Amino acid sequence: MRFIAWLGFSATVALAGCQTVQTTQGGVVGVERKQTMSSLISASQIDQSAAEGYGKVTSEAGKKNQLNRDSAQVARVRGVANRLIPNTAAFRADAPGWKWEVNVITSDEVNAWCMPGGKIAVYTGLLTKLNPTDEELAAVMGHEIAHALREHGRERASEQMAQQIGVGVLGAALGFGDTSAQLAQTLLDVTLSLPHSRTQETEADRIGVELAARSGYDPRAAVSLWQKMGKLGGGKPPEWMSTHPSDQNRIRDLQNYSDRVMPLYEAARKR
Repeated sequence: MRFIAWLGFSATVALAGCQTVQTTQGGVVGVERKQTMSSLISASQIDQSAAEGYGKVTSEAGKKNQLNRDSAQVARVRGVANRLIPNTAAFRADAPGWKWEVNVITSDEVNAWCMPGGKIAVYTGLLTKLNPTDEELAAVMGHEIAHALREHGRERASEQMAQQIGVGVLGAALGFGDTSAQLAQTLLDVTLSLPHSRTQETEADRIGVELAARSGYDPRAAVSLWQKMGKLGGGKPPEWMSTHPSDQNRIRDLQNYSDRVMPLYEAARKR
């Protein structure tokens, strides 16, 4: 049994061949953490998987007449996105050239997300239940875009892949398991459902306020947004925000980093 365990561990190390990468520039907020990615998963693979997943989600919404039903809402959301996207260049030069897509899905769920490669969805529940200002909407979307900039999806996929390869190799040694199917499911899960870590969420918060500021949106709106979130459901924030640090710590961090980027906001307002 020790030999089999050693075989699984060794294969995991060899096959998952990790590499340390710097996905973004640090920006004024100074997000400098280097990330560990599996050499088995390229950014283009993740982008392709995300595009496929996004296509499935939007296609299904379209069939149910839940896609872009309110033209005013769609125009508003895309207008905010169009101001944020050019400023992603402050963190990575290639990002403004991604194949961005922005759609609004009719759902009571208070939710928004940005898949790798710039595939954005905003749910109407966020717009109607929170009634966000444009600045608060920019805070939400900036946060979600930051996840894509930092390739948090690829980072999570690398972690999952390492675990599943170990299981797959051990299974193969014992005569069962389908590693390729496990890898495909990992990519699907990572684009649609796996939660971010608290470290990743904090990075997205900080990059998000800088994106908002560079785009001429008051970065302090991130604080009022979180306060609104906290009032939903009897003080419990929506599930999609549940991995964040505690309310007090998060608000303190957002206030601190919003202050840091205020000069960017003031400069953007003068342009």
